[in-house]
Amino acid sequence: MNNAQAVPVVALDGPGGAGKGTLGQALALRLGWHYLDSGALYRAVALCAQRQNIGDDDRAGLENIAETLDFACFPGADGEAKILLGGHNVSVELRSEECGAAASVLAARPELRNILLNSQRAARQPPGLVADGRDMGSVVFPDAVLKVFLTASTEVRAVRRYKQLKNKGLDVNLPRLERVIRDRDRRDSEREVAPLQAQSDAILVDTSTMRAEEVLQFVISRLRRRLDCILGNCRIGAE
Repeated sequence: MNNAQAVPVVALDGPGGAGKGTLGQALALRLGWHYLDSGALYRAVALCAQRQNIGDDDRAGLENIAETLDFACFPGADGEAKILLGGHNVSVELRSEECGAAASVLAARPELRNILLNSQRAARQPPGLVADGRDMGSVVFPDAVLKVFLTASTEVRAVRRYKQLKNKGLDVNLPRLERVIRDRDRRDSEREVAPLQAQSDAILVDTSTMRAEEVLQFVISRLRRRLDCILGNCRIGAE
């Protein structure tokens, strides 16, 4: 086991709107661990491509963006991660429907996934990492100490996303948003490289009727069972 592998990782996977970001940030803050929003990483590539007028067919241009991306991610106490691109906060821009759809298309390209794989694994720093995405437990961190696959109905996820975007002042349409989510689910599940799917060793959690705090406490209890020796050094509130 190398030094990186000695750093514990909690891998959170699942479709958009299932609650990965909310859970991941709350868990990272509670543990005092680092946080990785892998979806934001792909959105950052999409945003840079849009800004530079680089099309989906410009392989060299996209690869250059991925290789030189200056990306940083920090969990927010309010459940809104702070994403820096080149030192500038682009959190709101990354959450647009347009950016999300573009990121889903780029995420299906194996050459980009290979380049960004190193960037994601570099986030594995002491004392630990909470990583959320769609292939965290299957590809990026297959040795994660705890793998959780979150899901929820399409309707529930669409409403959550709608409220999130409206709170950011963005103009969104609920029926259209539901169609976008269904389309992305299909692309993510059917892509040849790292498709969205629950691993056999992952804990399945349907968050459709659960409060965020309930999900957090459930995952913490499971993590405690796996890593009592590590959690003894983490600052975790009483359940």
